[in-house]
Amino acid sequence: MTIRTRFAPSPTGYLHIGGARTALFSWLYARKHGGKFILRIEDTDLERSSQESVNAILEGMTWLGLEYDEGPFYQTHRFDRYKEVIQQLLNQGDAYYCYCSKEELEQLRNEQMANKEKPRYNGKCRQESYFVEGQEPVIRFKNPEDGAVTINDLVKGDIVVANKELDDLIIARSDGTPTYNLTVVVDDMDMGVTHVIRGDDHINNTPRQMNILKALGANVPEYAHLPMILGSDGARLSKRHGAVSVMQYRDDGFLPEALLNYLVRLGWSHGDQEIFSLDEMVEFFDLEQVNVSASSFNREKLVWLNHHYIMTSDPAHVARHLSWHIGQKEIDPTDGPDLVEVVKVQRERCKTLVEMAEASLYFYKEFEAYEEKAAKKNLTTEAALVLQGLHERFSSVEDWRSDKLHQIVQAFAEDRQLNLGKVAQPLRVAVMGSSVSPAIDATLTLLGKQKTLARIERAIAYIKTLN
Repeated sequence: MTIRTRFAPSPTGYLHIGGARTALFSWLYARKHGGKFILRIEDTDLERSSQESVNAILEGMTWLGLEYDEGPFYQTHRFDRYKEVIQQLLNQGDAYYCYCSKEELEQLRNEQMANKEKPRYNGKCRQESYFVEGQEPVIRFKNPEDGAVTINDLVKGDIVVANKELDDLIIARSDGTPTYNLTVVVDDMDMGVTHVIRGDDHINNTPRQMNILKALGANVPEYAHLPMILGSDGARLSKRHGAVSVMQYRDDGFLPEALLNYLVRLGWSHGDQEIFSLDEMVEFFDLEQVNVSASSFNREKLVWLNHHYIMTSDPAHVARHLSWHIGQKEIDPTDGPDLVEVVKVQRERCKTLVEMAEASLYFYKEFEAYEEKAAKKNLTTEAALVLQGLHERFSSVEDWRSDKLHQIVQAFAEDRQLNLGKVAQPLRVAVMGSSVSPAIDATLTLLGKQKTLARIERAIAYIKTLN
């Protein structure tokens, strides 16, 4: 048997963290077993679905690198198939028309709740077939009344639900459009899905879907229901806990592999290992090791992971992602030093790519003003003499290399009998506007001779205006 998993988001918003983890687990399970991973867009909610949301889902999947083998399939393209299956269920006697009005159903619900009974359809139209002039009926699935459904859940273990607890759910609305539980069943059946990995908020749907599959004579997939993700306060993860959209994490400066590594550890573990390459995730992933209890989202740990990946990944890979963030600052990254070299000097000090982009702007454009505190301390009358002397020595340098520049700064400090900080700090503030940067020789190398000399001249002129 070829393993076939699917990720089936509804395009009613962005790709959120919970959906991304579901997609990752489904992708990993398929990859581990040499199977197929399918992307299906469940867009039958015509009022809430949008092309913008579809694009956001596809963009999120691409950014994460979760390539699908088949799809994307769209449910709105399959309405004829759903009607065909609904008619099959009617012909078999496994579905029936229901003419009960909304008012009748509301009254029934109120009575049941008043009697402290579980609200459920009472099967009125199942028992007697009748027709109401001028009223379009819904179509209900005739759920078995006896026996039980056993879900052999790969995460939670066996879950047994008595059929008498399940009412006859609506599978087609009065306008003829199919409902969620029907479309999911038909799609899983037609696409040969063998394993349904999804959030545990779907557990109530699973026995209903299994009964429809059995009525259609289809193979029932294996199910794995993942526990929900909670915020740090124990409540279900939501916007008030911070970003929940996958692409917001891209915007906030996270690398996709850092987010994937973090998501795989939200509810799954392999010993005490924290850092996983994608290949290791595929090798070690097993649904039996998924925790039954909910997981808490910890942004600080994600930041720690992101810094690890920034420091240890190929600088060229980090630079490709950094380029997007530099572009967001309306800067062309080709108008300055090679981004790969920028990554090498900045990666130790920057935990996100947003931080790295912000800390690297001075390589590509002039800063507007000196940091007030740094300028007051370092751009003094004495510093002007230091900067003038450095300008003279730098002007004669033809081989603008880090080691050469380091020698010049050190020799200048020794010649003037100055502490190295008394030379390097004024120079740092002069060329970048603040007192924090990578090593001064590396900074000057990336900045280049022309910009270095021009900014030293600017600083000297600035000092003169203070006198």
